[in-house]
Amino acid sequence: MPSWKSEQVLIVGGGIGGLTAALALARQGIASQLIEQAAAFKEIGAGIQLGPNVFRMFERLGLIAPISALAVFPENLIMFDSITGEEVTRIALDDAFRKKFHYPYALIHRADLHTVLLEQCRNSNLIKLDAAEKIVDIDENNGGITAKTASGKAYRGAALIGADGLWSTIREIVVGDGKPKPAGHITYRAVLPTSEIPEQYRRRDMVIWAGEKVHFVLYPLRTGDLYNLVAVFHSNRYEEGWDSYGDPAELHERFAQTCAPVRELLAKIESWRMWVLCDRPPIKDWSRGRITLLGDAAHPMLQYLAQGACMAVEDAVCLADQAAAADGDYAAAFRAYQAARYLRAGRVQIMARVYGEFYHAGGVAKELRNLMLGSRTAEDAIAGMEWLYGEQRELAGAGQKPLEHAAGTNHRE
Repeated sequence: MPSWKSEQVLIVGGGIGGLTAALALARQGIASQLIEQAAAFKEIGAGIQLGPNVFRMFERLGLIAPISALAVFPENLIMFDSITGEEVTRIALDDAFRKKFHYPYALIHRADLHTVLLEQCRNSNLIKLDAAEKIVDIDENNGGITAKTASGKAYRGAALIGADGLWSTIREIVVGDGKPKPAGHITYRAVLPTSEIPEQYRRRDMVIWAGEKVHFVLYPLRTGDLYNLVAVFHSNRYEEGWDSYGDPAELHERFAQTCAPVRELLAKIESWRMWVLCDRPPIKDWSRGRITLLGDAAHPMLQYLAQGACMAVEDAVCLADQAAAADGDYAAAFRAYQAARYLRAGRVQIMARVYGEFYHAGGVAKELRNLMLGSRTAEDAIAGMEWLYGEQRELAGAGQKPLEHAAGTNHRE
C-alpha cells in the first residue's frame, strides 16, 4: 500500500455524506478521521427516498444488503390533486422500471440509513470517529491540514472534506458566501405507527397530493411498521436550523381547502417537527487546495427531487475515485472531483426548484401540469427520469480503480 494512504483525511460532519465519504475512502485503502460537533453520531429526521442512482453507489460500497433489509420498496409513485383528490399520474416501480435503471426505488428512515453507515465505519480499522468536537478554524500548511476545535484540540491530516451540511462552517472558510437562502417553503414532518393510519390509506406506494402552494406526502417505512407524513407549504416564517416544533394552527390553515384524505391524515398528528427549506445557487468551485466540500455543504438543494442524500453519496464515491487516481495529490484530486460533479449537482439543484413550482402550481399552470402528466405513457414517464437515475459517466468507474465489491452486492431488493 502506498504510504500516502496511511495519512488520514479529515472529514468534518458525521451525517450521511461524511460517513459515506469515510467508507468510500476506506474501500480505496485511505485512512480518515471523522469529526462531528454533536455529542454523538446520530441522525434526526424521518423518511427519505432512495432512487436507483444511489443504489448504484451502494453496490460499489457493498451496502445494498444491509440497507435493503431496513427499507420499503414501493410499488408506485402516485400523484393526486390535493383539492379534488383525483389521481393525476402514477409511475409503476415494476420490472420495466428496474430493467431500465437496473436498481430499485426505496423508502427508508433516515436514522436507519445512518445507522448502517455508522456501523460500517465502526467496523473499519481505517476510520476513526470523534464526536462533540466543533471545528472553528483550518490551516493548510506543510503539505497538510490542521483543523482546530472550539475545545482547543487540533487534528492533523493530509486533506480535509467539509461534509457539515447546509450551515457548513467549512464552506464559509472555503467559499465565504454567507448564509443559505430561505425558499419561503416550510416542511412539517411526522412519523406514525401504521395502526394509526386509516386502512384505506395504507398502501405500498409513495403518494403525493399536490396543490396550490402546498403538498402532502405519505409513504411507509421500516418494512411497513411506520408511515412517514410530510406537509409542505409556502410561508414567510423563518427559523434557522432544522429541528423545531411546528405550529399546528398554521399547518391546518394552509391545508384548509385540501381534499378529505389530506385533512384526515393531517388531523392524526398532534406534534410535528418543522424545517425551513433553504438552498443556494449552484457554484462551480467548492475546493481550495487540500480542502473540499461534499453534499449539502457543496450544493444544498430543495427536497422536491428527493436527492439531497443521494447526491452526497454520489459525491463520496466520485471523490474516493479521484483521490485514488491522484496518488496522494489531494489538490488535484479535489479539482477533478468538483469538475466531475458541479454540473450534475447544479442540474439537480435547479430542477429541484422547478419541481417545487410544479408541485405547487395553481390555476392554469395546475391544469396544464395535470394534463401533461395525465397524458404520459409509462414509457414516457420512465424516459423522463433517465437524466437523474441513469448511469453517470463520472461515476461509472471508467479509468478508475473500482471500489471492491462485498458479499450480497448483486441483491437488487
